[in-house]
Amino acid sequence: QVQLMESGGGSVQAGGSLRLSCAASGYSRYCMAWFRQAPGKEREGVAGIKVDGGAISYADSVKGRFTISQDNAKNTLYLQMNSLKPEDTAMYYCAADRAYCDIPSMRPIHFHYWGQGTQVTVSS
Repeated sequence: QVQLMESGGGSVQAGGSLRLSCAASGYSRYCMAWFRQAPGKEREGVAGIKVDGGAISYADSVKGRFTISQDNAKNTLYLQMNSLKPEDTAMYYCAADRAYCDIPSMRPIHFHYWGQGTQVTVSS
């Protein structure tokens, strides 16, 4: 099993920044990603990374504003979010898979482990 716990969400004004963290434990991961889901919308992939230091991918809506990174020594995944917009408001989830890395598509069905989520609210 893989356990994931997100932190770092909150409320900010447009143009502000937040950094999300995802602490991972349990079995090793092959691929990790950040997803988000706004009320009434489907869950969408925001950024994904191969844990072995390979590919990184971003959704077009966050390119140039968000940065995914990892600290393997701390088993922690990060999402630095800059220039936040009201449309970034959503519940953000950390996800992982042990065998397959579905990036750049980042389809939720291909990630088998999920955290509980952390809320990000951006006001105009």
